[in-house]
Amino acid sequence: MQITASALPDVKLVEPRVFGDERGFFFESWNRRTLADAGIDVDFVQDNHSRSRQGVLRGLHYQVEHAQGKLVRVSEGEVFDVAVDLRRSSATFGKAVGVMLSAANKRMLWIPPGFAHGFLVISDAAEFLYKATDYYYPEHERTLLWSDPALAIAWPLTSEPVLAAKDAAGRPLADAELYV
Repeated sequence: MQITASALPDVKLVEPRVFGDERGFFFESWNRRTLADAGIDVDFVQDNHSRSRQGVLRGLHYQVEHAQGKLVRVSEGEVFDVAVDLRRSSATFGKAVGVMLSAANKRMLWIPPGFAHGFLVISDAAEFLYKATDYYYPEHERTLLWSDPALAIAWPLTSEPVLAAKDAAGRPLADAELYV
């Protein structure tokens, strides 16, 4: 695996070594020792899997208590994946980074606790998988407004996104509950 810092140094791009031939391919999607050696020394407690159609935008989600770190990847299709630093004490507070993740490029993204996370489905459909470092607590979930101009996220939209009610009603950064 090759693990490199993104434009936000705490968010890491994870690129596995892919072995392929006429039969197909194989790659390690998670290796505790390799990630720990790269500074991602965490325990995962929950795996999640979602499927969404083109134009669906999920997020930007975070938990104010029981903050989750997430290792995310796409097993079918393509998404534009986004992380936003919500740690007031961070040098990159309020900054966002977006990367394309797809079944074809097999890239993964490590999003540490203290970040909001979301994605936009680019392909006809996408299956999205993520490992989380803490359990889901709906009472602590919050949504940052995906379209907040203060975040300056360059979503690759071709039309209005398909949103859940909670995502449409997200709070702008100026009004959001934040981390220390």
